[in-house]
Amino acid sequence: MRFSHTLAASLALSAAQASPLVKRVTTPKVDDGIILNYALTLEYLERKFYQDGLANYTQADFVAAGFEDPFYKNLQEIYFDEQTHVSALSAALAAAGITPTVELQYSFPATDPLSFVTLSSVLEGVGVSAYLGAAKDIVEDEYLTVAGSILAVEARHTSYIRASLGQSPFPNPFDTPLGYNKVFSLAAAFIVGGSSPVTLPFEAFPALAVECSQYYYEADRSSVTFSGAFKQAQKKFKVAKDTPIYAVFFSGLLKLPVQVRITAGNSDYKINKIPAGVAGQVYVVLSKSSTDFSDENVIAGPAIIEVYPKGMSPSEPKPKCH
Repeated sequence: MRFSHTLAASLALSAAQASPLVKRVTTPKVDDGIILNYALTLEYLERKFYQDGLANYTQADFVAAGFEDPFYKNLQEIYFDEQTHVSALSAALAAAGITPTVELQYSFPATDPLSFVTLSSVLEGVGVSAYLGAAKDIVEDEYLTVAGSILAVEARHTSYIRASLGQSPFPNPFDTPLGYNKVFSLAAAFIVGGSSPVTLPFEAFPALAVECSQYYYEADRSSVTFSGAFKQAQKKFKVAKDTPIYAVFFSGLLKLPVQVRITAGNSDYKINKIPAGVAGQVYVVLSKSSTDFSDENVIAGPAIIEVYPKGMSPSEPKPKCH
C-alpha cells in the first residue's frame, strides 16, 4: 500500500489561495459548447500533468519507487490518451464554430514518483466524476458519445493507477458524479496563470482542508476534522456557533450528510464518524442544508479523502502527512 490519503489536504490548502470568495456560489447554466470547453479545460490540465511527470521522472525512478515495468510505458500511454482527448475536443469545438479554450499554467504538488502517482489517482478520479456529472446536460447525441467514450477510458486509467497504489481498482459499484462548480473548485487549485479566450460560467467554493490523520479513513468508524472550517465559515458567510452545518459525503450515487460540531478551539469543524456505505475516493462539502446539497447551500469544499470499508484499511505503512 503506497497511497497517502493526506495529499488531498495539501490540495485543499493550495486551493484556498484560489478561492477568496465571500459570495454564495450559484448553479451555472450550460450548453454543449460550454460543456465541451469544460472538458477541454480538464484534459489540458491532465495532459500537462503527465507531460511534466514523464519529463521529471525516469523509468528507473518509478521502478525504484516500487512501480515495476511496464508501469512507465503505461504512463506514456495515458499521456497519449490525454493528448488525443485534447485534440478531439478542440476539433469538435472548432467544427461547431465555437472557440476552444487553451492550455493554462499549472503547478502540481508532486515531488517524487510516489506523490506523482498518488496525485494521478486523484486527478483521474475527478475526471471520471466530471464527465459523469456533465453527461445529463449534453444535448447532441454525437457529443454525448464522445464524452461517454472518454469517460470509459478515464475510468480505466483510474482503476489501473489505483491498483498500482495497492488500492482496490473498483471500490464502489457506482462512480461518483460531481457538479461543475465542485470540479472547478478542485481544478482551480492547480491553475496558477495564463489566460483563455473562453470564459466559463463556473466559480470555486472556499477550500475545505482536512486535518492530517495518523490512520487511514474507514467508513462507519473514523472521525474527520476540517481544519479552520468554522473560522472560515464565520468570516465568509457569518455562520454562527449555533448554525447547523453538515459535512456531505459524495460516494457513488450516495449523498450522506453528517452534522458537524465545533472543536474546543472554536476554529475547526469535526464529525465523529464517516457514514457507512462510502468507499474509495470520496468528496466532502460543507452544506447549510441536510437535504438540499445544491451549490447555493455549499459553504466549502470539496475535500477529497480515501475511505476504506470498516476493518479493511491497511495496517502498514501508516499514512504520511504532507
